[in-house]
Amino acid sequence: MKASHRDTRRLVLFMALFFAIGVAHASSADAIRNADQLMQPYTGNVPGASLLVIRNGKILLSRGYGMADMERHIAATPATDYRLASVSKQFTAAAVLLLAEDGKLKLDDSIRHWLPALPSLADQVTLRQLLSHTGGLLDYEDLIAPGTTRQLSDGDVLRMVSATTHTYFPPGTGYRYSNTGYVLLGLVVEKVSGMRLQDFLKRRIFAPLHMDHTLLYVHDATTVPNRAYGYSDIDGKWQLTDQDLTSATRGDGGIYASIDDLAKWDAALYDNRLLSDASRKLAFSAHAKVAGEPYQADYGYGWRITGDTLWHSGESIGFRNVIVRWPKQHLTVILLSNRNAPEPYRTVLAIAAPFLDH
Repeated sequence: MKASHRDTRRLVLFMALFFAIGVAHASSADAIRNADQLMQPYTGNVPGASLLVIRNGKILLSRGYGMADMERHIAATPATDYRLASVSKQFTAAAVLLLAEDGKLKLDDSIRHWLPALPSLADQVTLRQLLSHTGGLLDYEDLIAPGTTRQLSDGDVLRMVSATTHTYFPPGTGYRYSNTGYVLLGLVVEKVSGMRLQDFLKRRIFAPLHMDHTLLYVHDATTVPNRAYGYSDIDGKWQLTDQDLTSATRGDGGIYASIDDLAKWDAALYDNRLLSDASRKLAFSAHAKVAGEPYQADYGYGWRITGDTLWHSGESIGFRNVIVRWPKQHLTVILLSNRNAPEPYRTVLAIAAPFLDH
Protein backbone atom coordinates (compact mmCIF):
# COMPACT_ATOMS: atom_id res chain seq x y z
CA MET A 1 0.00 0.00 0.00
CA LYS A 2 1.30 3.38 -0.96
CA ALA A 3 1.68 5.82 1.96
CA SER A 4 -0.30 9.06 1.81
CA HIS A 5 1.43 12.45 2.01
CA ARG A 6 -0.04 12.80 5.51
CA ASP A 7 1.41 9.43 6.59
CA THR A 8 4.79 10.33 5.11
CA ARG A 9 4.77 13.68 6.91
CA ARG A 10 3.92 11.92 10.19
CA LEU A 11 6.77 9.46 9.64
CA VAL A 12 9.24 12.27 8.95
CA LEU A 13 8.13 14.17 12.03
CA PHE A 14 8.34 11.00 14.13
CA MET A 15 11.85 10.22 12.86
CA ALA A 16 12.98 13.80 13.50
CA LEU A 17 11.62 13.67 17.02
CA PHE A 18 13.18 10.26 17.61
CA PHE A 19 16.53 11.51 16.33
CA ALA A 20 16.36 14.67 18.48
CA ILE A 21 15.55 12.67 21.60
CA GLY A 22 18.33 10.22 20.82
CA VAL A 23 20.86 13.02 20.35
CA ALA A 24 19.74 14.70 23.59
CA HIS A 25 20.10 11.44 25.49
CA ALA A 26 23.47 10.76 23.92
CA SER A 27 24.61 14.29 24.70
CA SER A 28 23.46 14.02 28.31
CA ALA A 29 25.18 10.67 28.62
CA ASP A 30 28.37 12.13 27.17
CA ALA A 31 28.14 15.08 29.58
CA ILE A 32 27.73 12.71 32.53
CA ARG A 33 30.69 10.62 31.38
CA ASN A 34 32.71 13.83 31.13
CA ALA A 35 31.71 14.71 34.70
CA ASP A 36 32.68 11.28 36.01
CA GLN A 37 36.05 11.54 34.28
CA LEU A 38 36.69 14.96 35.82
CA MET A 39 35.77 13.55 39.25
CA GLN A 40 38.29 10.70 39.03
CA PRO A 41 40.71 12.37 41.50
CA TYR A 42 37.99 12.04 44.15
CA THR A 43 37.35 8.32 43.66
CA GLY A 44 38.65 5.39 45.68
CA ASN A 45 39.92 5.28 49.25
CA VAL A 46 40.54 9.03 49.41
CA PRO A 47 38.63 12.03 50.79
CA GLY A 48 35.72 12.44 48.43
CA ALA A 49 33.06 14.72 47.07
CA SER A 50 29.41 14.93 46.13
CA LEU A 51 28.36 16.37 42.77
CA LEU A 52 24.97 17.71 41.69
CA VAL A 53 23.86 18.84 38.23
CA ILE A 54 20.35 20.30 37.83
CA ARG A 55 18.84 21.62 34.60
CA ASN A 56 15.30 22.96 34.24
CA GLY A 57 14.47 21.69 37.70
CA LYS A 58 15.49 18.12 36.83
CA ILE A 59 18.39 16.40 38.55
CA LEU A 60 20.66 15.07 35.80
CA LEU A 61 23.47 13.89 38.06
CA SER A 62 23.62 13.36 41.82
CA ARG A 63 26.52 11.25 42.93
CA GLY A 64 29.09 10.70 45.68
CA TYR A 65 32.75 9.89 45.08
CA GLY A 66 35.38 8.63 47.51
CA MET A 67 35.13 8.68 51.30
CA ALA A 68 33.22 10.97 53.64
CA ASP A 69 34.94 9.40 56.65
CA MET A 70 38.20 7.59 56.00
CA GLU A 71 38.64 6.35 59.57
CA ARG A 72 35.29 4.52 59.47
CA HIS A 73 35.47 3.84 55.72
CA ILE A 74 32.12 5.54 55.04
CA ALA A 75 31.58 6.44 51.40
CA ALA A 76 30.38 9.86 50.25
CA THR A 77 26.82 9.95 48.91
CA PRO A 78 24.33 12.65 47.81
CA ALA A 79 23.10 12.68 51.44
CA THR A 80 26.54 13.40 52.92
CA ASP A 81 26.66 16.66 54.91
CA TYR A 82 29.72 18.82 54.24
CA ARG A 83 30.85 21.95 56.01
CA LEU A 84 29.87 24.60 53.46
CA ALA A 85 32.38 27.19 54.69
CA SER A 86 31.76 30.46 52.84
CA VAL A 87 28.94 29.00 50.75
CA SER A 88 27.10 29.61 54.06
CA LYS A 89 27.22 33.37 53.43
CA GLN A 90 24.28 33.27 51.01
CA PHE A 91 22.12 31.89 53.84
CA THR A 92 23.24 34.59 56.28
CA ALA A 93 22.46 37.18 53.60
CA ALA A 94 19.04 35.61 53.04
CA ALA A 95 18.34 35.80 56.80
CA VAL A 96 19.10 39.53 56.79
CA LEU A 97 16.89 40.04 53.72
CA LEU A 98 14.03 38.15 55.38
CA LEU A 99 14.23 40.44 58.42
CA ALA A 100 14.23 43.45 56.10
CA GLU A 101 11.09 42.09 54.45
CA ASP A 102 9.58 41.72 57.92
CA GLY A 103 10.30 45.41 58.57
CA LYS A 104 12.51 44.47 61.53
CA LEU A 105 15.63 46.15 60.16
CA LYS A 106 16.80 48.33 57.25
CA LEU A 107 19.77 47.50 55.09
CA ASP A 108 21.08 51.04 55.58
CA ASP A 109 21.08 50.64 59.38
CA SER A 110 24.46 51.19 60.97
CA ILE A 111 25.99 47.95 62.27
CA ARG A 112 26.66 49.84 65.50
CA HIS A 113 22.94 50.53 65.89
CA TRP A 114 22.46 46.81 66.46
CA LEU A 115 25.86 46.02 68.02
CA PRO A 116 26.68 49.07 70.15
CA ALA A 117 29.80 47.41 71.59
CA LEU A 118 31.56 48.19 68.30
CA PRO A 119 33.80 51.27 68.25
CA SER A 120 32.62 54.62 66.89
CA LEU A 121 34.54 54.00 63.65
CA ALA A 122 31.73 51.54 62.81
CA ASP A 123 29.05 54.24 62.98
CA GLN A 124 29.04 54.70 59.21
CA VAL A 125 29.31 50.99 58.37
CA THR A 126 25.92 49.72 57.18
CA LEU A 127 24.42 46.26 56.94
CA ARG A 128 24.27 46.78 53.17
CA GLN A 129 28.03 47.34 53.08
CA LEU A 130 28.76 44.28 55.18
CA LEU A 131 26.63 42.18 52.82
CA SER A 132 28.77 43.29 49.86
CA HIS A 133 32.17 43.29 51.66
CA THR A 134 32.54 47.06 51.40
CA GLY A 135 32.49 47.91 55.12
CA GLY A 136 36.26 47.99 55.58
CA LEU A 137 36.32 46.42 59.07
CA LEU A 138 39.46 44.49 60.00
CA ASP A 139 39.67 40.75 59.40
CA TYR A 140 39.19 38.93 62.67
CA GLU A 141 41.63 36.26 61.54
CA ASP A 142 44.38 38.89 61.75
CA LEU A 143 43.35 39.88 65.28
CA ILE A 144 43.81 36.46 66.89
CA ALA A 145 46.33 36.64 69.71
CA PRO A 146 49.49 34.52 69.22
CA GLY A 147 49.33 31.25 71.11
CA THR A 148 45.53 31.01 70.99
CA THR A 149 44.40 27.39 71.07
CA ARG A 150 40.69 27.69 71.91
CA GLN A 151 38.23 27.97 69.04
CA LEU A 152 36.86 31.46 68.51
CA SER A 153 33.18 32.19 69.05
CA ASP A 154 31.15 34.95 67.43
CA GLY A 155 31.35 36.78 70.76
CA ASP A 156 35.15 36.63 70.56
CA VAL A 157 35.01 38.18 67.09
CA LEU A 158 32.78 41.00 68.37
CA ARG A 159 35.17 41.68 71.25
CA MET A 160 38.25 41.73 69.02
CA VAL A 161 36.68 44.03 66.44
CA SER A 162 35.37 46.27 69.22
CA ALA A 163 38.97 46.92 70.28
CA THR A 164 40.13 48.07 66.82
CA THR A 165 41.09 51.67 66.15
CA HIS A 166 41.10 51.82 62.35
CA THR A 167 39.54 50.31 59.20
CA TYR A 168 41.06 49.23 55.90
CA PHE A 169 39.24 52.04 54.08
CA PRO A 170 36.35 54.41 54.69
CA PRO A 171 33.11 52.38 54.53
CA GLY A 172 31.66 52.10 51.05
CA THR A 173 34.85 53.20 49.24
CA GLY A 174 36.46 49.82 48.56
CA TYR A 175 36.07 46.05 48.52
CA ARG A 176 37.79 43.54 50.78
CA TYR A 177 36.34 40.09 51.39
CA SER A 178 35.30 40.04 55.02
CA ASN A 179 34.50 37.09 57.23
CA THR A 180 34.24 39.65 60.03
CA GLY A 181 31.29 41.30 58.30
CA TYR A 182 29.29 38.08 58.00
CA VAL A 183 29.96 37.04 61.61
CA LEU A 184 28.58 40.42 62.67
CA LEU A 185 25.57 40.04 60.36
CA GLY A 186 24.81 36.72 62.04
CA LEU A 187 24.88 38.47 65.41
CA VAL A 188 22.51 41.13 64.04
CA VAL A 189 20.06 38.39 62.99
CA GLU A 190 20.10 37.14 66.57
CA LYS A 191 19.68 40.62 68.07
CA VAL A 192 16.79 41.56 65.75
CA SER A 193 14.93 38.23 65.83
CA GLY A 194 15.50 37.37 69.47
CA MET A 195 16.49 33.88 68.35
CA ARG A 196 19.77 32.02 68.16
CA LEU A 197 21.13 32.17 64.63
CA GLN A 198 20.94 28.40 64.22
CA ASP A 199 17.27 28.45 65.28
CA PHE A 200 16.37 31.36 62.99
CA LEU A 201 17.94 29.67 59.97
CA LYS A 202 16.14 26.42 60.74
CA ARG A 203 12.75 28.05 61.30
CA ARG A 204 12.81 30.57 58.45
CA ILE A 205 14.89 28.84 55.76
CA PHE A 206 15.72 25.17 56.27
CA ALA A 207 12.35 23.94 57.57
CA PRO A 208 10.15 25.81 55.03
CA LEU A 209 12.28 24.43 52.18
CA HIS A 210 12.36 20.93 53.73
CA MET A 211 16.14 21.04 53.96
CA ASP A 212 15.74 18.53 56.75
CA HIS A 213 19.40 17.57 57.12
CA THR A 214 20.90 21.07 56.93
CA LEU A 215 22.00 22.88 60.07
CA LEU A 216 24.21 25.60 61.43
CA TYR A 217 26.80 23.68 63.39
CA VAL A 218 27.46 24.59 67.00
CA HIS A 219 30.48 22.75 68.41
CA ASP A 220 29.58 20.03 70.94
CA ALA A 221 25.90 20.98 70.78
CA THR A 222 24.61 19.45 67.56
CA THR A 223 25.15 16.15 65.83
CA VAL A 224 25.64 16.49 62.08
CA PRO A 225 23.84 13.70 60.20
CA ASN A 226 25.87 11.81 57.59
CA ARG A 227 28.84 14.01 58.43
CA ALA A 228 31.86 14.34 56.16
CA TYR A 229 35.15 14.94 57.95
CA GLY A 230 37.77 17.21 56.44
CA TYR A 231 41.23 16.06 55.34
CA SER A 232 44.40 17.66 54.03
CA ASP A 233 47.22 16.22 51.95
CA ILE A 234 50.23 16.59 54.24
CA ASP A 235 53.56 15.11 53.14
CA GLY A 236 51.78 12.94 50.60
CA LYS A 237 49.30 11.46 53.08
CA TRP A 238 45.69 12.35 53.80
CA GLN A 239 45.42 13.53 57.39
CA LEU A 240 42.33 14.50 59.38
CA THR A 241 42.09 18.31 59.55
CA ASP A 242 38.44 18.80 60.35
CA GLN A 243 38.52 21.78 62.72
CA ASP A 244 40.73 24.79 63.45
CA LEU A 245 40.59 28.01 65.46
CA THR A 246 37.97 29.61 63.20
CA SER A 247 35.72 26.56 62.69
CA ALA A 248 33.25 27.57 65.42
CA THR A 249 32.20 30.96 64.05
CA ARG A 250 28.79 30.82 62.42
CA GLY A 251 27.55 33.57 60.10
CA ASP A 252 30.62 33.44 57.87
CA GLY A 253 30.76 29.70 57.27
CA GLY A 254 29.20 27.35 59.83
CA ILE A 255 26.49 25.54 57.86
CA TYR A 256 26.57 21.82 57.06
CA ALA A 257 24.45 20.62 54.13
CA SER A 258 24.18 17.92 51.47
CA ILE A 259 23.67 18.24 47.74
CA ASP A 260 20.25 16.64 48.28
CA ASP A 261 19.24 19.62 50.41
CA LEU A 262 21.02 22.20 48.26
CA ALA A 263 18.87 21.08 45.31
CA LYS A 264 15.89 22.43 47.30
CA TRP A 265 17.74 25.67 48.02
CA ASP A 266 18.53 26.10 44.32
CA ALA A 267 14.87 25.61 43.38
CA ALA A 268 13.79 28.29 45.87
CA LEU A 269 16.08 30.83 44.22
CA TYR A 270 13.94 30.85 41.07
CA ASP A 271 10.69 32.01 42.70
CA ASN A 272 9.29 33.78 45.75
CA ARG A 273 8.62 30.73 47.93
CA LEU A 274 11.26 32.05 50.37
CA LEU A 275 12.55 35.47 49.31
CA SER A 276 10.54 38.12 47.48
CA ASP A 277 11.39 39.12 43.93
CA ALA A 278 12.88 42.34 45.29
CA SER A 279 15.08 40.54 47.80
CA ARG A 280 16.37 38.08 45.24
CA LYS A 281 17.12 40.94 42.87
CA LEU A 282 19.16 42.61 45.62
CA ALA A 283 21.05 39.40 46.35
CA PHE A 284 21.84 38.75 42.69
CA SER A 285 22.72 42.33 41.65
CA ALA A 286 26.27 43.68 41.47
CA HIS A 287 27.01 46.00 44.40
CA ALA A 288 30.81 45.96 44.30
CA LYS A 289 33.67 44.99 42.01
CA VAL A 290 35.60 42.08 43.52
CA ALA A 291 39.25 42.87 44.23
CA GLY A 292 42.13 40.89 45.66
CA GLU A 293 40.79 37.53 44.46
CA PRO A 294 41.91 35.34 41.54
CA TYR A 295 38.61 35.72 39.67
CA GLN A 296 36.94 38.54 37.79
CA ALA A 297 33.59 39.07 39.46
CA ASP A 298 31.17 41.48 41.03
CA TYR A 299 29.63 40.83 44.42
CA GLY A 300 25.95 40.75 45.34
CA TYR A 301 24.74 39.72 48.78
CA GLY A 302 26.37 36.37 49.45
CA TRP A 303 26.93 35.75 45.72
CA ARG A 304 29.68 36.44 43.22
CA ILE A 305 28.52 37.44 39.75
CA THR A 306 30.59 36.56 36.66
CA GLY A 307 29.01 36.86 33.23
CA ASP A 308 25.81 34.78 33.25
CA THR A 309 26.74 32.99 36.47
CA LEU A 310 25.90 33.43 40.13
CA TRP A 311 28.37 31.52 42.25
CA HIS A 312 30.23 31.21 45.50
CA SER A 313 33.09 29.12 46.75
CA GLY A 314 33.76 27.93 50.27
CA GLU A 315 37.04 26.97 51.87
CA SER A 316 37.87 25.95 55.41
CA ILE A 317 40.41 23.52 56.76
CA GLY A 318 39.75 20.20 55.00
CA PHE A 319 36.83 21.39 52.83
CA ARG A 320 36.60 22.97 49.34
CA ASN A 321 33.16 23.68 47.85
CA VAL A 322 31.49 25.65 45.09
CA ILE A 323 28.00 26.33 43.77
CA VAL A 324 27.66 27.78 40.26
CA ARG A 325 24.29 28.77 38.81
CA TRP A 326 23.42 29.77 35.23
CA PRO A 327 19.92 31.17 35.87
CA LYS A 328 19.17 32.03 32.24
CA GLN A 329 19.95 28.46 31.21
CA HIS A 330 18.36 27.02 34.38
CA LEU A 331 21.54 25.03 35.05
CA THR A 332 23.23 24.58 38.43
CA VAL A 333 26.33 22.58 39.31
CA ILE A 334 27.36 22.05 42.95
CA LEU A 335 30.53 20.30 44.09
CA LEU A 336 31.16 19.73 47.80
CA SER A 337 34.41 18.09 48.93
CA ASN A 338 36.04 17.12 52.22
CA ARG A 339 39.64 17.80 51.24
CA ASN A 340 41.96 20.77 50.95
CA ALA A 341 42.62 20.32 47.22
CA PRO A 342 41.95 20.61 44.34
CA GLU A 343 40.15 23.92 44.15
CA PRO A 344 36.77 22.94 42.59
CA TYR A 345 35.60 26.06 40.72
CA ARG A 346 37.32 25.33 37.40
CA THR A 347 36.36 21.67 37.67
CA VAL A 348 32.70 22.70 37.92
CA LEU A 349 33.02 25.00 34.90
CA ALA A 350 34.47 22.07 32.92
CA ILE A 351 31.68 19.78 34.14
CA ALA A 352 29.04 22.34 33.16
CA ALA A 353 30.37 23.06 29.65
CA PRO A 354 28.81 20.09 27.80
CA PHE A 355 25.51 20.53 29.64
CA LEU A 356 25.42 24.14 28.42
CA ASP A 357 26.15 23.08 24.85
CA HIS A 358 22.76 21.39 24.35
